[in-house]
Amino acid sequence: MIVGPNASGKTNILEAIYALAIGKSFRAEKEEEVIKEEENFSLIKTDDLEIFFDNRQRFTKTYKVNGIGKRQADFVGNLRAVLFCPQDLEIATDSPSTRRKYLDLVLTQIFKDYRLASHIYEKALRQRNRLLWRIREENLDKNQLDYWNNLLIQNGKIIHEKRKDFLDFLNLDYDASLINQDRLNKYQHEEIAAAMTLVGPHRDDFKIIKNHKNLKSFGSRGEQRLAVFDIKLKELEYVEKITGEKPVLLLDDIFSELDNKNRRLVLEIIPKQQTIVTTTESMAIKDARVVELS
Repeated sequence: MIVGPNASGKTNILEAIYALAIGKSFRAEKEEEVIKEEENFSLIKTDDLEIFFDNRQRFTKTYKVNGIGKRQADFVGNLRAVLFCPQDLEIATDSPSTRRKYLDLVLTQIFKDYRLASHIYEKALRQRNRLLWRIREENLDKNQLDYWNNLLIQNGKIIHEKRKDFLDFLNLDYDASLINQDRLNKYQHEEIAAAMTLVGPHRDDFKIIKNHKNLKSFGSRGEQRLAVFDIKLKELEYVEKITGEKPVLLLDDIFSELDNKNRRLVLEIIPKQQTIVTTTESMAIKDARVVELS
């Protein structure tokens, strides 16, 4: 349990630990922001895992496991963690891109084929969008889309399958934007006009439905908060189900967001796996080691 006032650096500790699980910061909009202002590099290091952020010439990241350099795809998954913080309410309230980001943060930790498929898909998507623009502006041959179409279809299928399995486990309504050759053919004219790929997992979303209503549009803040809390509890179960290992649970100042009933539930869950809790006020947690920040 890490206890300290606001702005004492509690969340920075959880950010560093979670970065070792996902290979990047969950907070920074630009990865250069993980480096302290006026400094040239940042290092996150444990006994066996290391990420080095270097901005001395151009921004780069290097990964090591037991001192041996790794690609990000091979680094992610050595540590698995579930993070629950107040900003997670945005899963219920924010745009589809926030919900897709959540899916990626979970699934990249536990499925290497998902990590690789996502990486290939994102690169192919950028190339295809550039080609759509050139077809529109320079009247290039549309057949040049075939190569990128195949990459998106092959890797999009993997992404969709993993997302569906996870969302079925969470009992959430998957609004999938399926990608196949028929759909690409159907929207080809509109895609060329927009210079943008209009179908595929980059357009996915999911709905949180409780009592036959979509909580994004019709749920109270309390209902949304409790729904996200339930999602996080099921995420813990899913990671353990797939990997056979309990993930590290990271709780960032969430007790102020929960009612007494759910606070008690969290206190019951904490001892079941390694847990790191940040809070502004110390509380009774059995066998907890307390670290105080000033």
